[in-house]
Amino acid sequence: MPHSQTSAPRDSLLGVRLARGASPWLLPTVATAALSLTRARKSGRWAAAAVPVTALAAGMLWFFRDPEREIAQGRVISPADGVVQSIMPWKDGRTRVAIFMSPLNVHVNRAPLAGTVTSVEHIPGGFVPAFNKESENNERVVWHFDTELGDIEMVQIAGAVARRIVPYLPAGTKVEQGERIGLIRFGSRVDIYLPEGVEVAVEVGQATTAGVTRIDRD
Repeated sequence: MPHSQTSAPRDSLLGVRLARGASPWLLPTVATAALSLTRARKSGRWAAAAVPVTALAAGMLWFFRDPEREIAQGRVISPADGVVQSIMPWKDGRTRVAIFMSPLNVHVNRAPLAGTVTSVEHIPGGFVPAFNKESENNERVVWHFDTELGDIEMVQIAGAVARRIVPYLPAGTKVEQGERIGLIRFGSRVDIYLPEGVEVAVEVGQATTAGVTRIDRD
């Protein structure tokens, strides 16, 4: 049955459910906005500053939102909100599905299948835009899951603005399908590699929702 994942602890602010790990970015921004709004009543200079700072704080709240999801049924579900950027056959017989996440998407990523995290590897790299071919050399975190379909690889790729990927789980952790596993700050991409013989159900240009959109076809 579809289920809602609530296991990963989250930060919260002003009643908005936020991604775990958002506080270091949000708290200074929101505090500055609150200060500027308070002082804007007595100072024209602060009033001028209050508008962009408040807009930035509101944008941060929107970016780091972490809504609950009713997890869909299916063997493989999308690990990310975004748009399918490419579907490529891989040299070892697998198929890579790349999902581009714009700054408007939720950036909390979820486990595509139930299983055990066998490895979580951080690889330093550059920060070119995630839709660029050269983003293959960007900072990334490579996940491997032991699942009913065998080894499943998922890669979180940082974008031009993103400077940190925040894994929530260490190797050895058992995960449920759709469970929150990590966060990429700002524009980014997530790749999932489907095993040989697994047919892709999505198309290039199709919007995906983490934990909801099915990636494979029976």
